[in-house]
Amino acid sequence: MKRKWIFGAAPVAIVAFIVIGGEVVMHLWNWLLPMLFGWRQITFWQAVGLLALCRILFGGWGGRGGHRPNFRRRMAEKWERMTPEEREKFRQRMGSRCGPFGASSSESKEPA
Repeated sequence: MKRKWIFGAAPVAIVAFIVIGGEVVMHLWNWLLPMLFGWRQITFWQAVGLLALCRILFGGWGGRGGHRPNFRRRMAEKWERMTPEEREKFRQRMGSRCGPFGASSSESKEPA
């Protein structure tokens, strides 16, 4: 019951983020892009739409990065279950795709 204030503060914070974010995007766009590329200026609501579009395309809607923390844990568990032969085979496959994997720095450097 001590946190009832958040129900009043959250909507205010969301509106403030939209207003400030929209203004910043609009001013940056109108300051840079017409001069650099000859594009037209945008309105506040177009800036808010652009902000929302960028959030959807690049930021997603998930909180703390979606499945990534679980991915690392699952990969570590999978690595622990591998036999030494399976680990070596995995290193070789990754090395052929991405370069040396799991090798010390002295092993991965080749003389020029």
